[in-house]
Amino acid sequence: MKALETFAIYVMPFLLLGLLAKLLLQRYVVNLTDVQEQAGPKRRARKVFLLGGWRTEK
Repeated sequence: MKALETFAIYVMPFLLLGLLAKLLLQRYVVNLTDVQEQAGPKRRARKVFLLGGWRTEK
């Protein structure tokens, strides 16, 4: 019974927060193409650093 109490107190809050975050992200999802369309067609290309590497953003 002690193991079940420990699980409920220490692990369940993180699982519940993760589930809540997942549900909220599914509801308010935004794609990269949507964001780029908001920038407009006249936006110039630029170099950005993403995930440890440089790339050119169109």
